[in-house]
Amino acid sequence: MSASAPPKPTASARIARTLAITSGKGGVGKTFVSANLAAALSRQGLKVLVLDADLGLANLDVVLNLYPKITLHDVFTGKAQLEEAILPAPGGFSVLLAGSGLVEYSRLTPEVRDQLQGIFEAVKPRFDIILIDTGAGISDVVLHAVSMAQDVVVVATPEPTSLTDAYATIKVLSAQQGRDVLNLVVNQVGRPGDGRAICNQLQQVVERFVQGPNGTPPRLQLLGDIPLDTAVREAVRKRSLLLELHPGSAAAQGILQVAARLAAPR
Repeated sequence: MSASAPPKPTASARIARTLAITSGKGGVGKTFVSANLAAALSRQGLKVLVLDADLGLANLDVVLNLYPKITLHDVFTGKAQLEEAILPAPGGFSVLLAGSGLVEYSRLTPEVRDQLQGIFEAVKPRFDIILIDTGAGISDVVLHAVSMAQDVVVVATPEPTSLTDAYATIKVLSAQQGRDVLNLVVNQVGRPGDGRAICNQLQQVVERFVQGPNGTPPRLQLLGDIPLDTAVREAVRKRSLLLELHPGSAAAQGILQVAARLAAPR
């Protein structure tokens, strides 16, 4: 009896492209970028999920003005099913929100690692793109969240402290995860072209001091820069997406350009 032919791939068999949105320093607009980037990618007809992996200090719900009754914590503890925790967000994408102020998620225990990995694997076939909004810094929780993603987007600002911490993040990701290419978004730039200059500056430091596992320094790819814009402050204060509140603003246009580069065929 001949073996049956393997089943043909179907649309439901897709596996999402996964990107970790991370930063060395807090307060650089990482979650703001994640949320608005998700909205911009959704406008291109992609099915997008933002996974809030800032376990314990989550604020994606605040940025999106959501009041979730069910979070990842409820899924972890068996109080709810995963499907119940995937919520629609403004902007046409979906979110999986983490609970805030949960000290038990401040360390990467084997249980937390396995639960997060299991949820991640379960949602990958359901979406075209998954953005993992990590915490800031290089804690073990952050590094594990980044390790789940195919690609990494480092968000930085022109501030020296942000660039120093971005460099530290790049160095650790190269050494521990073998990342040879990392994407960079420079937020809050003062002038057009500042993002390119900052990327080149960081690349020079990386080439001087960072040697990847293959003996060569990681390469930084600039996805774009986002101008310093008073419209951003208003959107954050009103807990609204910038792309919906001020779609014509300079910062919104910067986000749309980043989304276009991410969605371009690779």
